[in-house]
Amino acid sequence: MTGGTQLYEQSEFPIFQNRMYESALAARACPRGDIRLVQDGTSGLVRNTAFRPELMTYDATYQNEQAHSSVFKTHLDRVATIVMRYLGTDRLVEVGCGKAYFLELLQSHGCSVTGFDPTYEGANPAVHRHHFGAGATVAADGIVLRHVLEHIEDPFGFLQSLRDANGGGLIYIEVPCFDWILRARAWFDIFYEHVNYFRLRDFARMFGRVVDGGRLFADQYLYVVADLATLRAPVADPGDRVDFPADFLATATSSPAAALNGSTTVWGAASKGVIYSLLRERSGHPVHGLVDINPAKHGKFVSATGLRVMSPGEAMATLAPGSDICVMNSNYLAEVRTITRDRFNLIGVDHE
Repeated sequence: MTGGTQLYEQSEFPIFQNRMYESALAARACPRGDIRLVQDGTSGLVRNTAFRPELMTYDATYQNEQAHSSVFKTHLDRVATIVMRYLGTDRLVEVGCGKAYFLELLQSHGCSVTGFDPTYEGANPAVHRHHFGAGATVAADGIVLRHVLEHIEDPFGFLQSLRDANGGGLIYIEVPCFDWILRARAWFDIFYEHVNYFRLRDFARMFGRVVDGGRLFADQYLYVVADLATLRAPVADPGDRVDFPADFLATATSSPAAALNGSTTVWGAASKGVIYSLLRERSGHPVHGLVDINPAKHGKFVSATGLRVMSPGEAMATLAPGSDICVMNSNYLAEVRTITRDRFNLIGVDHE
């Protein structure tokens, strides 16, 4: 990738938003890196040119499992339907399967599937605890790549390696939707871990044959089902320049409604909540507490700010009725309201 237009810049971001720490001191001392988003002049793709891949080592302290939420499980059910419709149920491979919830969902539907992920903690013999790469035999009828490609420094080269190892075949790709991030001014959705930021039309330039594609999860994600055999190097379209909003950071530097009472609690101690808390702290409007439904995060501390994560039960016992809570993802507003028995004033942070 060469040349291009710089879109956005930040410094000293945690390199892992979802790595949990045993103390606030260790969390604040987390490794950090810079962000310099550039739309490449040759490929038209958007990436962080300040990214350093040698810093990235994923292990069991990395906690990004979202399947504790019934809302997210519904999303995964829809994804499973798409995967089985186009890729079938035999000889599937999921590259970057995480804690294997989706892999096991496919298995529950009768799919034959093998997974690869170094952060896996369970005992499913179908999962290999290492990266998919040289020496791994794919031989798949279909490849599933959910929320992986945004983490890969050279996404086209990575797709080439999958194509060459498998001799083509269909692939399901799901990534965050950059168009939604820009439209919603979701500055808390740009992370160091995410090297790349994709739009649906980027995949139309990378594949000669896209079987299906669209948006999921209230437009926050996009997906494509494409023929790996038709992979081609993307070429920039001079008329397709990213229009980065001048007011992208407006809500990062002003006090939201939830800070008016002098205290801000955030529901969601994953990537969005970590970056939201960091930039709010830098703007002089710090977050005072984080809540998450993932048991692996309870009592632990998040990167950069060192904030401790409460369980929903602890939040219910600690916060006064009517307290303001910023919900990092509005997809979960109804679920949070049910969990908390409508005890708090919930404010959706992401909105268009």
